[in-house]
Amino acid sequence: MAYIHEFGIVECIEKNKKYVGYEPEKYNCIGVDGDLFDELMSKDFGKKMHRLDTFAHNTNRPYKNLAYFGITLIPPSSHKQFLNIVSEANDEYKSEELEKLMKKIAEAIKEDRWLIHFGV
Repeated sequence: MAYIHEFGIVECIEKNKKYVGYEPEKYNCIGVDGDLFDELMSKDFGKKMHRLDTFAHNTNRPYKNLAYFGITLIPPSSHKQFLNIVSEANDEYKSEELEKLMKKIAEAIKEDRWLIHFGV
């Protein structure tokens, strides 16, 4: 595994704060292998991700998809869509990493918290 995409839960989102520091331990992140992620993005998964409402680095910067080389904030309003996209991908790939990501998303849904993604 050369690089990973990391996903965690933000306890309290700070409006207007620029999330620029790499702090996966702060958000109890789980990782998804970069090669797997790249393969997914080249398929239907990638097309669906381009419709996912997110924010790049702060809540004032609406975005679609995940910031590949940066930090993405995923609001609770997008979690069910994100979970469906990951679940469909896992149906094909049967990945332990995608299973962990699905659990992380489900936890964020249950707690009504934002997700954070650290790109490569």
